[in-house]
Formats: sequence, structure tokens, C-alpha cells
Amino acid sequence: MRRSLPWIFSISLFVFFAALLPYAHAYQSNSGTVSGAVTDPTGAVVPGAKVEITNHVSGYTRTATSDASGQFRFYNVPFNPYRINVTAEGFGPASKSIDISAIVPIVVPVKLAVAGSSSTMTVESGSDLIENDSTFHTDVDRSTIDHMPVESQSSSLSSIVTLSSPGVAADSNGLFHGLGDHAENSFSIDGQPITDQQSKVFSNQVPSDAIQSLEVIGGAPPAEYGDKTSLVIVATTRSGQGVTTPHGSIAFDYGTFGTTSLDANLAYGGQRWGNFVAVSGLNTGRFLDGPEFQTLHDKGNQQNVFDRVDYQFNDTDSLHTNLQYTRSWFQTPNAFDTMNVLDQFGNSVGPTDQRSKIETYNIAPTWTHIINPNTVANLGVYIRRDGYNYIPSNNPLADLGPIQQETVQQYRTLTNTGAHADLTWTKGMHNVKAGILYQQTFLRENLHTGLVDPALNAPCVDADGTPANGFNDPAQCAGAGLAANGAFNPVLLPYDLTRGGTNYFWHGQTDVKQLALYAQDQITKGNWLLNLGIRGDLYNGLAIQRMIEPRVGISYNIKKTNTVLRVSYARVQETPFNENLVLSTNGCYDPVIQGIFETLGACTPAPFNPGMRNEFHAGFQQAFSKHLVVSAEYIWKYTHNAYDFSVFGATPITFPIEWKNSKIPGFALRANVPETHGISAFVVMSSVAARFFNPQVGGVGATPGTPGSNYPFRIDHDERFNETAHLQYTLPFRKSTWFGFNWRYDSGLVAGATPCYNVTDPNSGCAGFSFDNNGTPLTINGQPAINLSSLTADQQFQAGLACGGVKATPTTALPGLCLASQLTSSLLSIPAPGTENDDHNPPRVQPRSLFDIALGEDNLFHGDKRKVGLRVTAVNVTNKYALYNFLSTFSGTHYVTPRAITGEISYSF
Repeated sequence: MRRSLPWIFSISLFVFFAALLPYAHAYQSNSGTVSGAVTDPTGAVVPGAKVEITNHVSGYTRTATSDASGQFRFYNVPFNPYRINVTAEGFGPASKSIDISAIVPIVVPVKLAVAGSSSTMTVESGSDLIENDSTFHTDVDRSTIDHMPVESQSSSLSSIVTLSSPGVAADSNGLFHGLGDHAENSFSIDGQPITDQQSKVFSNQVPSDAIQSLEVIGGAPPAEYGDKTSLVIVATTRSGQGVTTPHGSIAFDYGTFGTTSLDANLAYGGQRWGNFVAVSGLNTGRFLDGPEFQTLHDKGNQQNVFDRVDYQFNDTDSLHTNLQYTRSWFQTPNAFDTMNVLDQFGNSVGPTDQRSKIETYNIAPTWTHIINPNTVANLGVYIRRDGYNYIPSNNPLADLGPIQQETVQQYRTLTNTGAHADLTWTKGMHNVKAGILYQQTFLRENLHTGLVDPALNAPCVDADGTPANGFNDPAQCAGAGLAANGAFNPVLLPYDLTRGGTNYFWHGQTDVKQLALYAQDQITKGNWLLNLGIRGDLYNGLAIQRMIEPRVGISYNIKKTNTVLRVSYARVQETPFNENLVLSTNGCYDPVIQGIFETLGACTPAPFNPGMRNEFHAGFQQAFSKHLVVSAEYIWKYTHNAYDFSVFGATPITFPIEWKNSKIPGFALRANVPETHGISAFVVMSSVAARFFNPQVGGVGATPGTPGSNYPFRIDHDERFNETAHLQYTLPFRKSTWFGFNWRYDSGLVAGATPCYNVTDPNSGCAGFSFDNNGTPLTINGQPAINLSSLTADQQFQAGLACGGVKATPTTALPGLCLASQLTSSLLSIPAPGTENDDHNPPRVQPRSLFDIALGEDNLFHGDKRKVGLRVTAVNVTNKYALYNFLSTFSGTHYVTPRAITGEISYSF
């Protein structure tokens, strides 16, 4: 019965809200409504006036026409400052500035002057480009999303965030490191909080086709956001309300790696209702980023349906509902080492054939009630479920690889149910928001695993310590002239598939309950803006924590120079990752699981205590005329109980792990050039350090260095510098023809098990050693040498290693010993002998520059209402050969996407 409760609750919610869909509006937690009346100097209404609302930084532009009563209305407008321009025949133009920072509807009366008389038109200047806000953030609108070359079609939302937001370092498989953290990011989709992982190996994202605009918060998070706040992505989806004539498009894509996709969307509605639906399907031969630049065993497909329904019952009540269902299926990419696996007797058992399937559904209705012109209440509920199924090879012995010694089958579900309510009140200098959120997450985890490496738990070893095959009991060793293996674990023998064993089954479950209350007030007084907020979080999972979190920020607008100065502080509670949380916490108490997972490096039987972070921000925004605006921020974050992931062998199965502390300082900068004569551009750049401190205090994973030590190390999200420059150009004589260009530069993340020259501990995680097990330096003719025998030929090839100019190949390894002075790498930056330091000079991935181009024609045949479009997108046009990471404890080895070219034909109406 307890297992059935989440399903009963889910089905009940689905039936209830499905019944409401015919009545299902435009008010929600992160967008507002603007309306008004256009009148002449006598107060008479002006029908047919053209009204345009614009934000020149984000690129948001919408137009409306005043009706017979002079009224105009804009629905679903994201929070931002805007300029409204009004023109009408026989009248002079008028212009007004507004700031939408709450869901309380804004009424903007516009009075036009007679043509030729004194005009109320305000000339646009640098003041239109700056925003007096104490929180550093980035705004991205649909106009940029449509023309941006995107790398990952299956996780395009993450790609857009990575390309457009400063402080974000690209990682493999749609993951990104937000301001020095791995996966400490959350999404707010039309007010629904999603704090679980959204990369393509964890879940299925909202399709980018459904997104109207994004606000990416990299500064101190306001009090309304909690859980994982290193980067908060606030997304406003597209709406059909007010679209009185059906509008939509259908597009077919075909490209490299046999990639095909079909996307369609439709928006339609009236003044009181609307519906927007987006449907897409993808099939590709390269779904994930693999451990080889060449594509091996990497097929995948995805089907996605998103529907947003709005209905306004009357002038005060409305309902908005988001629905999503997504299914993805994909193979785990193989390395050359796993294309022909041999068993313990030297017989071929075929290539590794591991696969995953993820199903996601989401239902999120929100009811909005306007209490009075200054006060609005929101009430929303949601249910979101991810079902993850990992399937091993048909022959489990084929799962054996250089970094995977176990076979694994997993089925886990993560079901979020929650309710949230908030009240917004704006009057005078105050903009107050207070709310409550209750969320319950149902975790169900099932794991089948067994040993497939005969050497991993061998009972007997020969004289030099090499494991001996053919023995199942240490008692047999002496009779065969062999020694007993002191590391043999008899608990694991029944689950050693190379010795006639079977898989071990483990099941775990828990319910994580969270309650949050918050209040915040944005006070504007003259040139000053003060943000005061406080949040209380109550976390009750496998550990319990209560935390009070003050949030405060202040900014000052120097209007004479179009400058905004800002500082802010936040205390935040960081909760553990939910994916495999039960196994990583409680599995270590199980003797079989502990024995198996200690082969990953560690199995610490300890609860995951939520982290506590103090963060400080200081920055500025500066506009230069109306052609350039620069926003920059310095960040300093200190976390007690900091989180990351460890990975299960070569699979995409990961486990949360916890470190004692982390310190993350750095800076982030974004510069925007608003559209002028068809040209617009932006550049984002950052440098963020990620210093983590031992010991590891929880989870299944490998501890870098000596367990129990307190020295800091740079984790694999540390990057000295990265930047992305994006340029868009529209032909002045043909507005439907455009060009988009990206330049992405990364100085290189910290790498994993690279050759280390000066580490005396052979178990340090280094892939090569300059000392033997007795601490004696390795030399060749008296010269310092390094032993590379711990890496297979293919791993040496993946690292781009060469010894004396001779390069490793997938089948030919370098000599066991190589002079340190002659060891080079084309893909890794290896510190010189005697200079390697895990904190100040760790090994890194080599710097890289990647270039992407998109060319488009949106109206090939000059249609009025019906348009045919063509588009060509090329990602990594120079076919740069580069790594995201190498043998990382936390993510493995992955190459960047090889050159991929996609052609598209579309029809819109």
C-alpha cells in the first residue's frame, strides 16, 4: 500500500487537472501582464494604434494594435524593464518606460499628441540598457534562441544556458558547471521549481521550442529560490493567449551521424484563453558524448510533447497548466577497449552493449487570483516523475572494461510532488512577495550487480601477486602452489559471475520531505534599490536539517553615467542530489554492496547532511550610449558539506558524494551589443576556482589522495577562463535572411587520472607513477621516468600521449617506462616534473576554441502569412579534436562533439 500511494496521488492529480483543462491563463510566478488605453489630447480613444514593447538587452519585442475602445494588452511578459512605443496615423509618437518585477498587472495609459505638436517621445539612450537590480543575471529571449547554433539537440535548454550565461563551464552530455559547482543548478519553469538533475543522462528537459525567455541568475539568489542555487534558470514558456489567429511551424532536420528530427508547434487562443503545444522527435547516431572522438555504439532517440493551457475565468481568476511527457532511449558509448571483450579464458564475449531509457512526465497547474490592483495570489501544485532504466549487455561478462569491473542493471524512479503558494503586493516603493512551498520526493531504487572481472576478487595469487583464475576457495591455493589473496572477500564470492555466481539484488527507498517559507521586499527609493529577504528551509530526508537563510542586496543607479553598482549576500541550504541518494547513503551498510562499491574507491556509511553556504557578490552594470552594456560580478562562496558525483565505471550511473568544505571565488562578465543595423552580439566570460577540501564525508566514490587528509584540491569543475562570443546579423535589404556565429573558448577543466611526476603514493589516482611501491624514484639512465603501464593502449591514445614523439594508438601502447622529459600530450596539460600540485597546479584538459555557424532564410518565397524557411547549422566547424575530461573520478572520459552539420526545412504560418 505504501508503494501505491505515490501512484494513487499522481493519478488523482492527473484526473483532477485534466478535467480542468477546458477551463485552463497568463498570470504566473515569473511573468506579468501589461495593458492600457491609447487616447488623444481630448481623452478620446485612439483605435488602430501600433503599440510595441521592447527590451533591447534580451531582444524581447512584441507588437499589438489598440482595439475599438483604444485598449491594448500584452500577455506573458517576462520580468524585466521595458520601453513601450506607440504610433498612430495623425499623431506624434509616444514612449514610456516600465519595469515588470511582479505578477501584479501593470496598466499603462498612453496619451498621444497631435502630429506636429510637442511630442512625448523619449529618445532611447543608455538608460534603456541598464537595470537597477542587486542580483546579477542574464536575460535571453526567443529572438536569440532561434538564431543560436546549439550543440545538443536532446538537451538544448542546457546548451543555451551554457552559451549565453557567464560563469558556466561546458561539460559532457548536456551537463554544465554553474559558477564552480557541478549540478548545483535549479530550474523554475513558470514558477514550478525543478531542482533535480536535467542533463540527458538523468532526466528529460523541457524542449527549448517551448521556451519564450530565460533569466539565468548567477548572483545571490532571492529568498524565493532554494535547494540548489549556484545557478537559477527562470524559464517562461510560450503561450497561446491573445493569439487569435493560429500560428505555428513544422521543421524537418537531417544531419551528420544520421541525425533526423521533426519538430512542430502551434499557438492559438483568444483574449481569455490560449493553448501552446510543442511536439518533437529525434533520432541520432551520436546521442551522448563518448570516450572516443570516433562514434562507437552511440545511437539514441527522444520523443517530447509539451502543452501549455491558459484560461481566464474572469477579471480576477485564471488557471495556467503545463503538461509534458518525454521518452528517451540511448546506448552507452563504447571505447575501443570494449568493442571486443574477452572473458577469463580468452574467449570473445562480444562488444559491450549497455543502454538506458528515461521516461518523464510533468503536470503543473497554477491558479491566480487578483485580490486588488496591488495584490495577487498564486496557488500551484505539481507532480513530476522520472523513471530511469539502465540495461546491461545481454551477456553480462561483456560489461567488463578497463574502468568497469562489475555488471549493473538499475531501475529507479524519482517522483516529485509539491504545492506552492505566494502573495505579491506592490505599492509605492515596496514590491513584497511572501510564499510557502511543500515538496515530497519519493525515491525508489533497484540495483542488480555482480563481478565480471576474474582478478577483482580472486582467492589465489601467484608469487608476484598476479590473480590466478580457476579457483573459488582460498583453501585450494596451497595445493596449487599459490598463495592466498589477502584482499579476497568471501562475501562477494556468490556474486562473482566469473566463478559461477549470480547478480546481487538491492532495493532502497525513502521519502524526502521539504518545507520552505520565505518573504522578500524590493524597496526602491530614488536611485537606491534594497532587496531584503529571509527564507526558512526544513529538510527531512535521510538526514534532517533546519536553516534560516537571510538574503540581502543593495544597488545604486548613477543615472548621469548610466552606471549601476551592487553588492549582495546570501546564506543558502544546499540539499543532496536525489539521484541514487538511498544507495549512496545506505548501501554502504550492506556488506555485499560495501564490498562491491569499495572497488570504486570508497564506500562511506554516513548520512548526507545538507550543506550550508555563505556567498558574497559585488558587481556593476555600465551602459555606453545605446550601443553597449557591460555587467560584471565578483563571486566568493564558502560551503560546508559540498557535493559532487562519482560515476559507476563507464556507465552514466552516478552517485552523490559529499566533501567537508569548498571555496569558490571568481568573476563573471557579460557584454551586450543591442541590435543596430541588423547586427547584435554578446560575449560572456568568467574565471571560477573550485577548491574542495578533504575528507570525503559521505557517498560511494573515490577520494582523491589519502583518506582523512585535509588538503585542498581543484575538482574537475575548476576552470581558469572560458568565454563565448555570439554574433547575429540580419541582411538590411532582406530581413528574413540571417547569420549566427559562436566562438567558444575553454582554458580546460581539471583532468582526472593523468600521469603524475612527483606523487609517491601509487594509490593516489595518478595514471602513471614516478616512484615504485617502495618509494624509489623510477629512472632511465639516471633520468626521471614515469611508468604508464596502468593505462591501456586506448587510454593512452585517448589522452593524446606520446613518448619521444611516438604516439600511442588504440592498439599499441607506449613503452612501460618513458622519460619524464619526453612525455607529451596533445589533449592534456601535464605539469612539468616537480611542479604538479592538486591545488595550485593540477593537470588539465588542453585549451580549445570551438566555432559554430548557422545560416538561415525564414521566408524563401516572400510569403505573407505562410513562409518556407531553410537553415544550415554547423557545430565545431573546424572539427577540433579535444576532450571535455579524461578518466575523471566524477564523470569519466568524453570528447567534444566532432564536426556536425545539420540542414533544416521549415514551414510556418
